[in-house]
Amino acid sequence: MAEFRIEHDSMGEVKVPADKYWAAQTERSHENFLIGVGIETMPREITKAFGYLKKAAAMANNALKPEKMTDKKLKAISQACDEVISGSLNEHFPLVVWQTGSGTQSNMNTNEVIANRANEIAGEKLCHPNDDINMSQSSNDTYPTAMHIAAVVELEDKLLPAIDVLVETFKRLEKENADIVKSGRTHLQDAVPISFGQEISGWRTSLERDKELVNASLPFLKQLALGGTAVGTGLNAPKGFDQKVAECVSKLTGKNFVTAPNKFHALTSKDEIVFAHGAVKALAADMMKIANDVRWLASGPRDGLGEIRIPENEPGSSIMPGKVNPTQCEQVTMVAVQVMGNDAAVGFAASQGNFELNVFMPVIAYNFLQSVRLLAESIVSFNKNCAVGITANKDKMHHNLYNSLMLVTALNPYIGYENAAKTAHKAFDENISLKDACVALGFLTAEKFDEVFKPEQMAFPQGK
Repeated sequence: MAEFRIEHDSMGEVKVPADKYWAAQTERSHENFLIGVGIETMPREITKAFGYLKKAAAMANNALKPEKMTDKKLKAISQACDEVISGSLNEHFPLVVWQTGSGTQSNMNTNEVIANRANEIAGEKLCHPNDDINMSQSSNDTYPTAMHIAAVVELEDKLLPAIDVLVETFKRLEKENADIVKSGRTHLQDAVPISFGQEISGWRTSLERDKELVNASLPFLKQLALGGTAVGTGLNAPKGFDQKVAECVSKLTGKNFVTAPNKFHALTSKDEIVFAHGAVKALAADMMKIANDVRWLASGPRDGLGEIRIPENEPGSSIMPGKVNPTQCEQVTMVAVQVMGNDAAVGFAASQGNFELNVFMPVIAYNFLQSVRLLAESIVSFNKNCAVGITANKDKMHHNLYNSLMLVTALNPYIGYENAAKTAHKAFDENISLKDACVALGFLTAEKFDEVFKPEQMAFPQGK
């Protein structure tokens, strides 16, 4: 039989599981919001960010209000916060995303867990959730701060390194395939020649540009709302707390956070998150394009384009023996779709900053962090299980190149656009070569055609 202890808050007494550090307010939320339990809990990135935030707040309060935040309290709180940051107390954070839109209950969950754990560490009733752990703060400035901390940490420590790994793979492939010329394609139709290295360089540069876009969003995310308290005025926070706590967060995370210059904006507007997720969506869009290119180029093995080979990771059919599918490309495209859907949710939620507070913050955090986490893991998986093993099917590329009617473009300077078009149509209609069509129409001699018709050189019209 489960054992309980009695906790109380301003509304009265509540039964709380005896083996959990949370207290009355967490338990009320746990009982009142049975939505997505066990599946859509508050992201652990937010829990970790709250650990940084609460430790930094205690450090700032110790410096500015040492008579209230004593060294003894700071020591116990700091150790408890370190355990929150490490993830060892995750079982004590049961709340779901679908709670109050300010994240108040998750803030109080953190306050209660840290207070109870700190008291256990100190061996006495030393800390109170509201008076000590929440000192100089409000849920209204802590939750947006936690969102920004989590966003910066995940973007810098997970997503950007994932991009770098795939970029390095593409750099290698680009160099290895620099001189392999193949048919280009536009509108899914044959186009003029391109080298496979040039095609890969487009993929690489897209990722490098996406990285620049993500980096452009970081200075705004590094502005923290902490110090604005309830409505942005800083009520009950000592002077200089906002700057001091930003310094402490920076010290703990190794990231350069600063206090937001206008706390009224910081509490109600989520434009920084929208902007950053837009950059994440741009990356998702490029990953969708790259994955689609790869699976189109690898289509076949006999009845598709078949211009590249990709690793064979698992059987592709329960009924067709020997079938192998581009599964890594498919996971990338599904993740990209999820990120694009998340972007809509983030945008809609960010538009709901009524008066002095946005009350859609948990769903913003949930979608943003899911996008970053999924995309980072997706890119790493795609690189490891697909991209590193891409090889060119040179024979098929050569065949497709010389079978392309769009090579006729090379004749434009010599016979003109309209005659070149007639040549292409004749070659297609009669299923003959461009050379035979051009000579038959009397536009060029066979010798002159061979002199000007150099498909491989068409990929490098201005030299390499």
